[in-house]
Amino acid sequence: MPGDDLLRAATAGIRAPSLHNTQPWLFRERDGAIEILADPSRRLAVADRTGWATRIAIGAATFNARLALPSAVVTLRPDRADPDLMARLTPGPARPRSYGEQALFEAIPRRHSHRAPFWPDPVSPLSRRRIIEAARAENAWLDLLVGMVPLAGFAEIARSADRVLRRDTRYQSEMAGWTHADNAPDGVPVSVGGPAPEPQDLLPQRAFADRRRAPGRDYEPEPLVAVLGTAGDRPTDQLRAGQALQRVLLTITDAGLAASLISQPIEVPAARDQLRRALGRSGHPQMALRIGYGHPGPAAPRRPLIDVLVS
Repeated sequence: MPGDDLLRAATAGIRAPSLHNTQPWLFRERDGAIEILADPSRRLAVADRTGWATRIAIGAATFNARLALPSAVVTLRPDRADPDLMARLTPGPARPRSYGEQALFEAIPRRHSHRAPFWPDPVSPLSRRRIIEAARAENAWLDLLVGMVPLAGFAEIARSADRVLRRDTRYQSEMAGWTHADNAPDGVPVSVGGPAPEPQDLLPQRAFADRRRAPGRDYEPEPLVAVLGTAGDRPTDQLRAGQALQRVLLTITDAGLAASLISQPIEVPAARDQLRRALGRSGHPQMALRIGYGHPGPAAPRRPLIDVLVS
């Protein structure tokens, strides 16, 4: 039988986001530590040729496991001879969660992508500061795009990247393979996808569903967009970016907000470099987010624990 720490870490870890909800992680107990591994069978052959998306997802799962085991000491990529071993959580001196950690821990089951239009209410300055500080706490940076000039520039980069991906028939076929009916344990169910994209949309939307939106339910004309990045772009940096992303997403959830991920400009190398230059950053963008207020939608499914626990 798996130990309590393994169950706690895995139960929290599997609630992390992943590209197309592939859930590319495995958990095991080894010599008293909890280890999180990449599941090579779930790596996207077309969309994730470099392993970036897998490492972002496992970094996010690692952050959830950290909240579940607040006494643990985390080591990223502890054994370079095992490239699938991404993180090890070793027991440290016992301590309770801080108030801030408890709030984020309680947000784990409530956090999921909101792909529908947001309400017009603006995100408060306090919430914006909290989101920026959440990224900074994980040694990452987060830029909020304020004003139509930077927003329009980002939108053009994102739409251009989306067009590149839409023209790639192998990419589209792979994404369609992860779009499922509502009874699948992984992938993106049609019911949680946003409404079908329309020409007037400022930002690109994944076509997980073909249902039309209701009249007057266009996407917000001036969304709050954030770009998360790190100074480096090595595998360890991407794992750290995943932890920062999850801290940001849980902070957003705790603030009563919602978010959806915009990965197209990160997935296309030329667009990613263009975004970096547009931001005036020397570091590397790792993910973009759209943030706002909205009705909680259905959560994407998760595989049962028995499928992600290994010996």
